[in-house]
Amino acid sequence: MSMSGEAPLRLGISTCPNDTFAFHGLLTGAVEVPGVALEIELMDVEELNAGLAAGRFDVAKGSFHAAFSLAGELWLLRTGAALGFDNGPLVLAPAEPRPAGCPRRVLGPGRWTTAQLLFRLFHQEEPEIEPIVFSEILPELAAGRADLGICIHEGRFTYADHGLRALEDLGESWRARTGRPLPLGGIFARRRLSREVVAGVEGAVRASIAHARAHPEEALVSMRRHAQEQSDEVLRAHVELYVNEHTDELGPEGVAAIAALEEQARRAGILTPGARLEVFGG
Repeated sequence: MSMSGEAPLRLGISTCPNDTFAFHGLLTGAVEVPGVALEIELMDVEELNAGLAAGRFDVAKGSFHAAFSLAGELWLLRTGAALGFDNGPLVLAPAEPRPAGCPRRVLGPGRWTTAQLLFRLFHQEEPEIEPIVFSEILPELAAGRADLGICIHEGRFTYADHGLRALEDLGESWRARTGRPLPLGGIFARRRLSREVVAGVEGAVRASIAHARAHPEEALVSMRRHAQEQSDEVLRAHVELYVNEHTDELGPEGVAAIAALEEQARRAGILTPGARLEVFGG
C-alpha cells in the first residue's frame, strides 16, 4: 500500500472506551492519515486478534498475547497502547460459591487476550479457561454458572452491581512480580506496509488522541455509541486508567514492560519460540 490512497487502509479497533476515545478524531474525520483513506471497523478485542491472525487488517488494535504470536508479521506502533499501573483484568467470583461437585468453570474473554495470558501465568493450577465474549462473563457469574471470570473493559467498575466479588487484580499481581506497568493492548501494523504509510498512521493516531483530549465532550459521544456501560462516569474513569502518557508514547518504560511480558510468557511455555515483537522505528 502506498501513500497514493489507491486502496483504503483497513483499520480495526475495539469498542472499549479507551479506544473509541483515542480514535475519536479518526472516527469522525477530524484527523486523517495523509494521502491514505481509512476503512475502520469496530469489534470485540478477540475478533480483532483473529482478524490480525487472518490478515484481515492492515493496522489494528490487538492484545499483546496475540501480537507476540504474530511478531514476524507486525510492527508495534509507539502510540495508542493501553498500559495499566497497578490495575488490569480482574478475577471475579459469584457472591456465593457454586455447589460442591460442580465441575470447576473458569471464563475468559478470549484465548489470545492478554487477560488470559496473565491468568495462566499466575494460576497454572486452574483448569483450562473457557473463552466467551467478554460482555457475557459477568452475567454468567451472576447466574452462578461459573466459578471464576476474567473481567476486562468497563466491567471492572460495575461488577459489584452484579453481586460479584473481586478476588484479584492481575495488574497488581504483575506489578508485584515485575515492578513494571502492565501491557494490555497495542496498535499493530503489517510489516508489508511502506514505512512512510506506517509513520503516517502513527502520527495520525497521536493526533487523534490529542484531538480527543482537546474535545472531551465530543469524544464522549463516540464512547457512548459503542460502550457496554452507558454511565459517563464509568466511561471517563476507564479513560483515566488506560489513556495515559504511555498511550501517547510508549517510552523506554513501556517498551521494557512489553519485553518483560513476552519473556515471562515464553519462559512459562505459553508462547512457542519465535521472532520477538519489534517496535516500529527501532
